[in-house]
Amino acid sequence: MRLLSFLLLFVIGTPLVSFSQKDFQKKYQSLFILAESGDVIELPEGVFQLTNTLSLEGKKKVTIRGKGMNKTILSFKNQTDGAEGIRVSDGTEILLEGFTVQDAKGDAIKTMHVKGITFHDVKTEWTGTPGPANGGYGLYPVQCEGVVIDQCEAIGASDAGIYVGQSKDIVVKKSKAYHNVAGIEIENSLHAEVVDNEAWGNSGGILVFDLPDLVQKKGGQVKVHHNNIHDNNYVNFAPKGNVVASVPSGTGLMILATKEIEVFQNNIVNNQSAGTLIISYMTTGRPIKDKLYDPFPSAISIHDNVYERKIGLPVGTDPLAAILGKRFGENVPHIISDGIRNPTLLDAAGKWIAGQCISIVNNKGQSIANLDVQNNFKNINRADDSFKCEN
Repeated sequence: MRLLSFLLLFVIGTPLVSFSQKDFQKKYQSLFILAESGDVIELPEGVFQLTNTLSLEGKKKVTIRGKGMNKTILSFKNQTDGAEGIRVSDGTEILLEGFTVQDAKGDAIKTMHVKGITFHDVKTEWTGTPGPANGGYGLYPVQCEGVVIDQCEAIGASDAGIYVGQSKDIVVKKSKAYHNVAGIEIENSLHAEVVDNEAWGNSGGILVFDLPDLVQKKGGQVKVHHNNIHDNNYVNFAPKGNVVASVPSGTGLMILATKEIEVFQNNIVNNQSAGTLIISYMTTGRPIKDKLYDPFPSAISIHDNVYERKIGLPVGTDPLAAILGKRFGENVPHIISDGIRNPTLLDAAGKWIAGQCISIVNNKGQSIANLDVQNNFKNINRADDSFKCEN
C-alpha cells in the first residue's frame, strides 16, 4: 500500500502547489481511501479550496499531517457536498496535526467512534463576522474514547469551538477558543481534564453539560483547572432553538446538570454576566422526556480560583441577565447557582448526603448568589456561606 500511495503521488504529479484544486481534492480523498496502518498522509503548505468532505473511515494508525496550522489551510468556503470539512469514523489511533480547516459548510472536523483520536496544532475557523450561518462545531469528537486536543485553536463556531461529546478519557490542553458561542464544551462525557487553555471573546467560555435524549446518558468526573477564562462577553449568535442559544452572553464557566466536577486554580476574569453558573436542566425551561436523564447538578467542587469582574451591568439580553441586573445592579456576584437540588440526595433535614454537595470555597474574590429558581426567584440572595460541605 505504501508503494501504491507513492505511485499515486507520482502519477498525479509533484510538487502539489502546481496542482489544480480539483486534482488536490481527488488526490487526497484517494489517499484517505487507500491508507493502510502506519501511513502518514502529508499535506503541503498552501491554501487549498475543496468542495467536498474529506473522509477517513475504518482506518488504524493513520496520521494526517500538514506543515503547521498557519501554513496548510484547507478552505471549504465553496463547499457543495458533505456535512463536514473532514470526517473521521470507526478508526483507531488517528492523529490529525498541523493544518487549518476554514469555512466548512457544517462542522469543521468531526470524528465518530474513534478509539484514540489526537488533534495537535490544528485550527478550525469561520472567517468574517461570527454569525448563525457558521457551522456548529470546530473540533468535534463524539462517541470517541481516548481523546487528546493539544495546542489547537477554534474560532467562529455557532455552537462550540472545541466540543467533546458522549466520549470518555479526554484531555483538552494548551488550546485557544475565541469568538464562538461556546469556547470549550464537554458534554455527556466521562473522565475529562480541561487544563492550561485560554477561552475568551466567546458567549460562554467553558461549558460542562449533561443533556437528555443522547446515547451516553451520564457524564462526570471532569476536572477544569489552570485555565484562563476571561472576557467572554460576545453576543450569543447561536441559531434559535439550539441549547447553547440559552447560554447567557458574559458567562465564564457554565455547569449544567452534571456530576463530579472539580474546578480549581483557574483565572475567571471579566465575564460580565456570570463568572460561573451552576444550574439544573429545569432552569432552561425545556421539557424533559428522557426518563433516564438526571437533570440536577451534584458533587461539584469549586475552589482556589481567581474571580474578578469590572463594575457594570450584565452584558446579556436574556432573562437571566435581566434578573441579575435588576437584583444586583452593577455588582453581580461571580458565582451563580439556581438553588435547585436533587431531593433524593438530601437527608431528612434537607442537607446533602455525603459526597453529593456543591462546595464553593477558598476562591479569591469569591461572591455567590442563589437565584431561588424553584420559588420563582422570590428570595434571590447572596449566599457566600451556604455552599460548604458539612460531610
